[in-house]
Amino acid sequence: MILNELLKNAVEKKVSDVHITVGIPIVLRVNGELIFFDNQILTPDDCEDLAKQCIDHNQYKNLTIRGEVDTAYSIAGLARFRVNLFKQRNTIAIAIRVISFLIPQIKDLGLPDIVYQFAAKQRGLVLVTGPTGSGKSTSLAALIDYINSNRKCHILTIEDPIEYIHKHKKSVINQREVGSDTESYGNALRSALREDPDVVLIGEMRDLETISIALTAAETGHLVFSTLHTVGAAKTIDRIIDVFPPHQQPQVRNQLSTILQGIISQQLIINSDGLGRSVATEVMTLTSATSNLIREAKTPQINSCIYNGAQFGMHAMDTSLAKLFKEGKISYDSACQCAIDVDNLKKILI
Repeated sequence: MILNELLKNAVEKKVSDVHITVGIPIVLRVNGELIFFDNQILTPDDCEDLAKQCIDHNQYKNLTIRGEVDTAYSIAGLARFRVNLFKQRNTIAIAIRVISFLIPQIKDLGLPDIVYQFAAKQRGLVLVTGPTGSGKSTSLAALIDYINSNRKCHILTIEDPIEYIHKHKKSVINQREVGSDTESYGNALRSALREDPDVVLIGEMRDLETISIALTAAETGHLVFSTLHTVGAAKTIDRIIDVFPPHQQPQVRNQLSTILQGIISQQLIINSDGLGRSVATEVMTLTSATSNLIREAKTPQINSCIYNGAQFGMHAMDTSLAKLFKEGKISYDSACQCAIDVDNLKKILI
């Protein structure tokens, strides 16, 4: 089996992910749903052969030793792919995410207009959150491209692996890949503070070290963008604070209450006609009210601020879901499945 032919077919079918594992045919994710590519059951040799087509000898050696490898793969003129290879039951499995060469515009993603204001900030922390496969990386790429096209600054990205390739426009942009350009997020972030960046993109705030340095970078005058796998602003704030030991949490709350410029939480929901997906969003901005609630450890009350903060560009996830349902884009069941508070959503829809 030839990997490039498989991936070309996947791009033509507008597939978001490809799953390769022993014992079943190749699986494609289309509009969030999994379908079989064909009826050919994959053998261990099939999976090993496909793995060797997308990684070099050293990466394959690391795969056999460590059990997993992250990398990027590209086909000239077609697309890039984020590839994770991992061992399961002593065989190789592969998960491939399709990434277009074309970086989408903010307006084309269905994101709210307040996002443009986040891109114009000079300093602070902006988070894009949501479950796996909700388009966080794409939203961040659109934000970075907007800054690159409209501001003269130094943009530094730290990714694992690099997904969207950015060209120098008005800004100077440097992209570092964990594993090939730097040993870890932590090393790259510590170095970043000496590399004169104006804007720093961290692919994912995944541990205490990364989060701590990201907060410091935002506090010392940089505009920092990153992602977390959370849904909703309140849960995102709690997730960050809970990473730290109890004696540090008051200090972290104080930091967040001043540097957190905004949180964009998003979910991709299959359309009611089964064709494509729509984005539902929640937005929290930093106001005196939200800042005080973060500092005073009253994050559950942030949801009320979001519901009543339309004048500050805020809106709740359930409000966005209700809007999509009323516009006929998503079904009632889909709206309820993705709601943060189902009872509250039902009240909005009455």
